[in-house]
Amino acid sequence: MRKADIINYGKNVISQEIEALEKASERIDEDFSKAVSIIIKCKGKVIVTGIGKSGHIGKKIAASMASLGTPSFFMHSTEALHGDSGMARKEDVVIAISNSGTTIEVISAAERCKDMGCAIVSMTGNPESKLAKLADAFLNIAVDHEADQLNLAPTSSTTVTLAVGDALAVTASKAKGFTAKDFGYFHSGG
Repeated sequence: MRKADIINYGKNVISQEIEALEKASERIDEDFSKAVSIIIKCKGKVIVTGIGKSGHIGKKIAASMASLGTPSFFMHSTEALHGDSGMARKEDVVIAISNSGTTIEVISAAERCKDMGCAIVSMTGNPESKLAKLADAFLNIAVDHEADQLNLAPTSSTTVTLAVGDALAVTASKAKGFTAKDFGYFHSGG
């Protein structure tokens, strides 16, 4: 590729992700409000679960929530099926992330936690999926296409998932009245 082609291709990737974010913004709806309400009423912790790239994004969402005053942590979906579901309690909320909504481990972890009495918020791009249907609140993270040339690599979908997760964390923080002083307390190292 020529230098100009490389630059143009890089810009195109970002443009595609911006387009996906704009569409995601249009889908912020009553279920988003319900998810925020579930989170701010949570008497326990928010547990974020996923695997693969969804898991990586889930770790960042959990970290953002914790730093903004919502006690939370990440639980790998596969590990949940091998004992880590013992971390969950009925007063917790689980945010289950799967782009397809059909990831067996994520569904199984969410079902296990729901059986315990946890509220479930699902983040998936498939409103007809089992994961979407078992949730108390469903957040649609669908994208028309990924930003790579093969339309395969999690690019636009992970960007949208992260942005919707940030929207949840920040909106819940605002609804709880989280202040700059609170932020400073949780970020004493700088």
